[in-house]
Amino acid sequence: MTRQGNERLLGILTVLMAAVLWGTTGTAATFAPDVGAVAIGAVAMGGGGLMQAMLSAGRIRHHRSRLRPHWRWLVIGAIAVAIYPLAFYASMRLAGVTIGTVVSIGSAPLLSALIESRLDGLRLGARWMLGAGLGLSGMLLLCLAEGVGHVPAGTTTDVLPGTLLGLLAGLSYALYSWTARRLMQQGIPSRAAMGATFGIGGLLLVPVLLLTGAPLLASWNNAAVGLYMALVPMLLGYLCFGHGLARVPASTATTITLFEPVVAAGLAVIIIGERLPATGWLGIVLILACLVCISAPVGRTRPRGEAPRPQTAR
Repeated sequence: MTRQGNERLLGILTVLMAAVLWGTTGTAATFAPDVGAVAIGAVAMGGGGLMQAMLSAGRIRHHRSRLRPHWRWLVIGAIAVAIYPLAFYASMRLAGVTIGTVVSIGSAPLLSALIESRLDGLRLGARWMLGAGLGLSGMLLLCLAEGVGHVPAGTTTDVLPGTLLGLLAGLSYALYSWTARRLMQQGIPSRAAMGATFGIGGLLLVPVLLLTGAPLLASWNNAAVGLYMALVPMLLGYLCFGHGLARVPASTATTITLFEPVVAAGLAVIIIGERLPATGWLGIVLILACLVCISAPVGRTRPRGEAPRPQTAR
């Protein structure tokens, strides 16, 4: 395998690891039922973002001269980071977990591909299209299966705004993935690009955490859940995600993270004791098929003017 192929495989594996870590958030949140969804999102994304910035502070200072000319991308990415958890959890609260998850996570690969094709001039190959179709179909089957026998959280009048918030979450996820990769393509290491983006996004989420996070301090159990969410899925997960983004396009990375609901469903069956019907297992098979399809060469063209050598994180 060529060096470029090895780099791409490493990128796929690290993004897959991020998806595994993110898949633990739903089960972890069940251990703090008194903490609201917005507070969970704010402490996870905000706390994790600030810790990521602190760990990367040296790299951010060292590369500040490279970051400064691209401050617009940095600001756009940070705003998207702050919007994502609020829109995602609000979508699930209004439209129900099934619709909120399908729209938020399922729309991200398509929106990411649209951003790349419009702004980077990339063309999506048939293999990527097939993989995305398999993944989205599997995601839909899995989420519908998880919703069997459960009463939707939202009323009929809440579904439309919840769906729109889900699209906003998917767009923000795709947007901060794209802006972070653009920074890396300018020679900025992934730790500096992700640390700066998520650090500013974390600062924007601090007021939300101050307003909604009181239940996190009500018990040691709630505090432990909040700390876990910030440290493991968000801090470690996004370090892995940033490492992968330096090696694969954002649309490929967001498609691979469709594996997240597979992990979430598996943990719900093993730890919480939920039962998954046959349609759910079929959805898992389709998502795994998507990962196999996406992991192979996708037949994409490089952006106009982009050098052929792979970007690497330092």
